Amino acid sequence: MVLRRLNDAASFQFLLLHKPRRSDAWQLPQGGVEQGETIEQAAMRELKEEAGIGDCTVIGTSQRMYTYDFPPSFRRFRPDNVCGQKIAFIFALAGKDAEVRVDENEIDAFVWVHLGEFPTYVRRKEYADLVAALYAEAVPLAEKIPT
Repeated sequence: MVLRRLNDAASFQFLLLHKPRRSDAWQLPQGGVEQGETIEQAAMRELKEEAGIGDCTVIGTSQRMYTYDFPPSFRRFRPDNVCGQKIAFIFALAGKDAEVRVDENEIDAFVWVHLGEFPTYVRRKEYADLVAALYAEAVPLAEKIPT
């Protein structure tokens, strides 16, 4: 989860990225860990690849994990035996004027949102609850970082 502090030092937004698909299109930045990478290194690499943001401060790691199975229609196109995902979460703080650049292919849009705006973008309750819990975990860490 990538946060940015607004002019009001106690107010934070977080970054959502949009994948060009019909359902579950808005999500937190995410990606896979490559061989030899730590989770933190992978998170920063993926953030750079997906959103063009390279200057963030890692402020913590959540103990929460999000797991899900791929639908059977997706699994039949996989050349391996991977049936789902297990996602770990890193918290990072970007500058308030961090420039986001999406590749218009894998990611076609982005938005910085307040937690109250999040239901406009994501309606799946399980994911919305997870993001709210991550936000509650991340903000106190971000508040400790000097402005």
